[in-house]
Amino acid sequence: MTAVDLTVFIEKLAEVAGQTILPFFRTTIGAEDKNSGSGVFDPVTEADRAAEVAMRRLIRETFSHHGIIGEEFGSDRDGAEYIWILDPIDGTKSFISGLPTWGTLIGLLRMGRPIYGAMAQPFTQEYFFGDGKIATWRGPGRDRKLTQRRLYARACESLSQATLMTTSPLLYPEADLAKFHAVEKQVRLSRYGYDCYAFAMLAAGFVDCVIEAGVKSYDIAPLVPIIKGAGGIITTWTGGDAAAGGNVVACGDKRVHDAVLALLGDESVGVTPSVE
Repeated sequence: MTAVDLTVFIEKLAEVAGQTILPFFRTTIGAEDKNSGSGVFDPVTEADRAAEVAMRRLIRETFSHHGIIGEEFGSDRDGAEYIWILDPIDGTKSFISGLPTWGTLIGLLRMGRPIYGAMAQPFTQEYFFGDGKIATWRGPGRDRKLTQRRLYARACESLSQATLMTTSPLLYPEADLAKFHAVEKQVRLSRYGYDCYAFAMLAAGFVDCVIEAGVKSYDIAPLVPIIKGAGGIITTWTGGDAAAGGNVVACGDKRVHDAVLALLGDESVGVTPSVE
């Protein structure tokens, strides 16, 4: 499997997913709650499931010996050398709200390490992809014709100059939320609600930091090669490998990343002083 073959195949996966999903977007599609009774709404739609089925079918037809891990249908051959990571609609809440800040995430692991990732937004016709060394964007230019360019994360000297994004503070446990707010208090601008699109904008040089809590591997592993390929940094809150999920932070500049990790690792944040 050459790099060219891999690139073409992943683009085909994204195309198949987009063709499946778009007929459902901005319609009266219903959503089930995967966390029914838990108090945290976690929607899934017919579009999510149909797109993952279509991608799984294409992978099995082409690479029968590869494994697959998908959000909707779990793991298959997860001990294989090559494993595909699929999230058909990352940002389903945005999807069912008619907002275009969702995307299809496709990643490929080799021996557990992300070697290629893509984020496709078929409604805006944008496609972000990377291999950990180079990251690229393709989409409509100012004249609406498709164009392509390298992605570069931007330099940022300090948190006080940074733009920060997270999907929603409502997704954080209390202790983690206190640490997030400690970072948020230091930045110039914070924005909520963009899921995978926030990470794409970091790789594109428009955002300086993205923090998330409790993400799964299919939420983040496909984005790792894009962020690294653009020159960004992505780790867990403790500086470890982010590909398996958990609490993650991505930054475009090491100076910001170091400052964020210091705040996220401060055990005194969120601790209520005792009163004697």
